[in-house]
Amino acid sequence: MENKLLLCILLLIPAFASSDFLLTHVRNIKVVNGIEIYSMKIDSKVTSRFAHNVITSRAVNQGNVSKEVFFDVELPKTAFITKFSMTIDGVTYPGTIKEKEAAKKQYEKAVSRGQTAGLVRASGRKTEKFTVSVNIKAASKVTFELTYEELLKRQFGKYEMFIKVKPKQLVKDFEIEVDIFEPQGIAELEAEGTFITNELQNIIKKTFSGKKGHISFKPTLDQQRTCANCSQSALDGDFTVRYDVKRTTPDNLQIVNGYFVHFFAPTNLPKLSKNIIFVLDTSGSMYGREMEQTKEALLKILDDIKEDDFFNFILFDSEISTWKETLIKATPENLDEARKFVQHISAQGMTNLHGGLMRGIDILNAAHEQNLVPKRSASIIIMLTDGQPNVGVSNTHEIEKAVKKAIDGRYTLYNLGFGSGVDYGFLEKMALENKGLARRIYPDSDAALQLQGFYDEVSNPMLIDVELNYPENEISDLTTNSFKHFYDGSEIVVAGRFVDSNQNHLSVDVRGEGADDALLYTTQQDAEQTAQAFQEQQYIFGEYIERLWAYLTIEQLLEKRITATGEEKENLTAQALALSLMYKFVTPLTSMVVTKPEEDDNEEGIADKPTEGVGMFTSLLQASPVYHTYASPPTWYTSVDGDPHFIISVPQKKDAICFNINENPGMILNLINDPVTGITVNGELIGDKRANSDAKIQNSYFGKLGIANKHLDVKLTVTPETITIQNGDEKTGFTWLDSVTLHQADLTLIINRKKNLVLSMGSGVSFVVVLHQVWKKHPLHQDFLGLYTLKSDELSEQTHGLLGQFFRPIDFTIIEIHPGSDPKKPDATMIVKNNELTVTRGWQKDYRRDPKHGVDIPCWFVHDNGAGLIDGVHTDYIVSSLF
Repeated sequence: MENKLLLCILLLIPAFASSDFLLTHVRNIKVVNGIEIYSMKIDSKVTSRFAHNVITSRAVNQGNVSKEVFFDVELPKTAFITKFSMTIDGVTYPGTIKEKEAAKKQYEKAVSRGQTAGLVRASGRKTEKFTVSVNIKAASKVTFELTYEELLKRQFGKYEMFIKVKPKQLVKDFEIEVDIFEPQGIAELEAEGTFITNELQNIIKKTFSGKKGHISFKPTLDQQRTCANCSQSALDGDFTVRYDVKRTTPDNLQIVNGYFVHFFAPTNLPKLSKNIIFVLDTSGSMYGREMEQTKEALLKILDDIKEDDFFNFILFDSEISTWKETLIKATPENLDEARKFVQHISAQGMTNLHGGLMRGIDILNAAHEQNLVPKRSASIIIMLTDGQPNVGVSNTHEIEKAVKKAIDGRYTLYNLGFGSGVDYGFLEKMALENKGLARRIYPDSDAALQLQGFYDEVSNPMLIDVELNYPENEISDLTTNSFKHFYDGSEIVVAGRFVDSNQNHLSVDVRGEGADDALLYTTQQDAEQTAQAFQEQQYIFGEYIERLWAYLTIEQLLEKRITATGEEKENLTAQALALSLMYKFVTPLTSMVVTKPEEDDNEEGIADKPTEGVGMFTSLLQASPVYHTYASPPTWYTSVDGDPHFIISVPQKKDAICFNINENPGMILNLINDPVTGITVNGELIGDKRANSDAKIQNSYFGKLGIANKHLDVKLTVTPETITIQNGDEKTGFTWLDSVTLHQADLTLIINRKKNLVLSMGSGVSFVVVLHQVWKKHPLHQDFLGLYTLKSDELSEQTHGLLGQFFRPIDFTIIEIHPGSDPKKPDATMIVKNNELTVTRGWQKDYRRDPKHGVDIPCWFVHDNGAGLIDGVHTDYIVSSLF
C-alpha cells in the first residue's frame, strides 16, 4: 500500500450570513445566496521539492444588500502560510505576521473596543483550515489570495501533491496550474482525480521534458456540470499530482547566493534486515473495534515481513506478556505461528506502558549481546497505545527517562497513538528523544490501513547511522545532518548557510552502514553549475534555497523544543521566532493579523499555527452576533435527561454540545462503561402511557437506571418508585418518600426525598439521579429519571458509552454560522472528530438543582442521534440487560 506525503488544498464555497437563503440562476450559473464565485485558481510552483502555492478566489455580490463571505482553505499541517490579502473594490487589505503574544494583545485590544470576534478552529488528519470572512456591499467584488510554502518529502519513491477540490458551485474560471522544475531532471509525472470522468480526463494536460514539468486542469462551465442541464458541480474530490526525479548519482547538491541544499537518496542498495519489536496495548479500552483493526493490520504486516527479518510481540495491560522470549527469525513456520498468536490477542485490564516498553528494549539488548541478529541490521520498536499509563510506573516523566536511558541511542522508537485518549505530547517527546517520531492513528473505518501504512514507511531500511559531513570552517547554521535510518524510497535533505556568502563550491562526505559494508561517498558542486541549471526557468519563484533552508531550520528547531527544557528551550524558541518573523512564516510562534475594512469596523482577526495534540489551527474572526448573546454553561458535567437529551460540557471552550437519542420504549442503552474501575451505568427507556400509532419512534424517557461497581460488587437499581441497592447477596430497598444517608465502605448513598439521590463510589466518581414526577392523572406522560455525572475525571481513560466517551476532552470548531429555520436558533457547521456536521444553536434543560423548572443550558445541537459526534452509531450502545 502506498501512503505518500500529501500536499493538500481544500477549496470551499463562501458561506453567507443573512436572513434568507436563495438559489437563483444567473447565466445558467448556480448562485448561492446572491454570491457568485466567478474565478478560482490554484497556482503551484515546485522548485527542487520546495512548493510555493498561491490560491486565489474571486467573488461578486449579485444581491441588493450587503453579504458576508467566508474564504475557507485547508492546508497541509506541514505547510507555513506566508501571505494573505483581501482586495475589495480595488482596495487591498493585507495580513501582517507578528509574534504570537503581540498579535494576541492587538486582537484583545480590538475586542475591548467592542469589535467582538468568533473563534474558528479546524484540523483534519493531514490538514488545517484557514478561514476569514468579510462583508461586501451589493454589486461589490472581493478577491482573496493566500500563499503558503512547504518542502515536499519523498515517500515510496515519489513526491505527491494532493489537491482537494470542492467548490460547491459552478465556477466560470476554474483552473489548477502546477509547474515543476527539478535540476536533476523529471523521471515521471502523472495526474489523476477521484472525480475525474472520461470526459474530464481529457482536460488534464500533462507535459514534462528534461527539467520541466507542467500540469493544468481547466474545465469549462459545461464540463463542470453533473449533467447537461444541471447546475450542480461535478468537481468534488481529490486531484493528485505525483512525480519523481532522475537519479544518475546518489545525491544532488545545489548552491545559490550563499545557501545550499543537499538531497541524498541512493538507489539499488541491498536491503538491510530489520529487528522489529511490536509493543502493543491490550488493556480493556482496546476491546472491540480498536483491537480487531489492530489485529487486521498485524496480520497484513506479517505477510510483508521478509525472511531475513527478526521480530517479536510484547503485549501490555495490567501484566506484561510476550509471544517469544527472544527475537525470532521470520521463517514461514514462525510467521504461521505468529498469525495464530495475533488472532488470539484479547483486551482486558489496565495500561502498564512502561513495563511493555522496557521488556521490548530488554529483548533487543539481549539479541544484540548474544549475536542472535546480524551485526548490520536496523533495530526498531513500534509501540501502539490508545490510553495513558495507569499501572506500574505511571509518571510520564519517569517513563521518558527510563526509556531513553535503556535505549541509549541504539534503537529507533516509533509511538502510535490510537484515538484521542492518548497523551500525544508524551508519546511525541519520548519518540523524538529516541530518534523516532509519533503518529496519531484516527479511530475510523480505515484505522487498519493507517497502521499498515505506517509500517510500510519504515519496513525497508537501506542504511543505518547516516552522517553527511561538511567543512566546519565553511558552513554555519546547518540543519540536521545525522540520521539513524535511511529508508528505501525516502530522501535525506540537509541545508545550510555559508560563512562566506560569496563561496561557490562545496565538498561533502557521506558515511553510513549498509547491508554489505560501510558506505563512504564524496560529492562536490559549484554554484556555477546550479546557476546554469536555473537559467532555463525564469518563472521559478525567488530565493527558493534560502527559504527552503529557513523552512527546514524552523521545522527542526520547533521539533527540538519538544524535548528541551529551561534555557535550552528558551534559546530554541528565540531562534525559531526570529526566523519565522524574518521570513514571514505563520508558525506555532507567530500569528497573522488580518485587519478588515471600515465597513467591518476595522475588525482584526488572528490566524495561528497549531501543534499536534495541543491546539488546532485558529482564526479569530467575526462571527454571527447571535452566538455571543448566550451565557456560558454554569457548571461542567455530562448529563442525560428528558426525552432523552444528552448535554456534553466542553469546559475549555466554555460551551456545550447536545444531542438526542430516539429509540422505542423497552430499549436499554449503555451510558457509561469503565473496564478499569468496573463501573457501568445502563438505562432502560419507557414511553408515554398511550402510544402514537402514526409515529415510527415513540417518545421515550429513562424509566429505570442500573448503576454497578464490579470491584465493590454493588448494584443500584433506580425507578421512579423505588431505589434498591444490592451488595453481594444482600439487598436493601427504599422509596422516594424516604430521606436517607447510607455509608457502606467505599460507597455513599444520599436520598433527598421526592427530589434526587446522590451516589458516590470508591474512586470518587459521583452520580446524581433526578426524579421527575408528573400529575398522576396525566393522559400521556408518566414519571421518569435523569442522570448527571460529577467528578467524571475520576474514571479511567478507557471509559466509554453514550456519556462515558465524553469524559475525555473533546475539541470542536464552529464555522459558517447562519440563520436557521428558527430565527432564534442559528445553524452552523461543526468540525468534530474529522467530520463536518450541520448543527443548530439552542438550549436544553438542566434539572440537577431545580427538578421542577430547570435551567436553560446553551449548546450546539447535533442532529440524527448524534451521528458524527458519538463513536459509531447509536444502536451500537443497545445492550440486552440492565446489568
